[in-house]
Amino acid sequence: MIDENKMDLNYQEIADAFKNAGISGSPVAVKFAKTEDGIPDGVEEITDVARHCKMVTMARTEGSILFARADKHQCMGGAWALGLKELTPSLKSGEFYFKLGKFASWSGCMRTIDSVPHVHPPGGEEVSTYATVYAPLENTPFDPPHVVIIMAQPLAMLKIAQAVLYKTGGRINTSMSGIQSVCADTCAYPYMSGEVNFSLGCDGSRKFSGIADDLMVMGIPAELIQDVADALPVVMGAAGSKK
Repeated sequence: MIDENKMDLNYQEIADAFKNAGISGSPVAVKFAKTEDGIPDGVEEITDVARHCKMVTMARTEGSILFARADKHQCMGGAWALGLKELTPSLKSGEFYFKLGKFASWSGCMRTIDSVPHVHPPGGEEVSTYATVYAPLENTPFDPPHVVIIMAQPLAMLKIAQAVLYKTGGRINTSMSGIQSVCADTCAYPYMSGEVNFSLGCDGSRKFSGIADDLMVMGIPAELIQDVADALPVVMGAAGSKK
């Protein structure tokens, strides 16, 4: 069992559609490998420990293709959000973010952590991921990814949001809290909910992973990337669209 989806997609064409919309670097394909069998042949594990957001940046800007098991994930909060590790007592109680000065009380931190999206199987177990796998979408060796992460300036994100709504209309309800943006907001949330999500980023990802201050982050479930890519040139060429 390697946790595959039944889709036949041209990842190069989809990646080109997002790049033509003005995103920063490549779209990043992310897979949640449930077992060792889910690691694609020929993909090497990252040598040093690193944060999830850093590994996303490596795929987005350097073309890196890699995977990381739990012991290679440097950020405890990120590893928990991605289903690789159990939540530590200091994060669960609110102590960790309180000491960082993020909230006025431990209880405020606790309520926030309690609402952070995270990968978990039915039944409530916290550890459900064997490894996370990363690649630029156009060169992904796993078919298909579970989530595609995009980073872009606000105007490009506007066009992607319009493309998301092109078929059905409606509104996009974004979930974020200013922490754990690349792991929880734009990876775990789209994977678990099946919905796109936009985030303003977080201090950790910008400080440690080279994400520029003018970039937003979003995550798209793999099931939706073809429709969004198809709609992008339409909304970008629509009358009244800012070029």
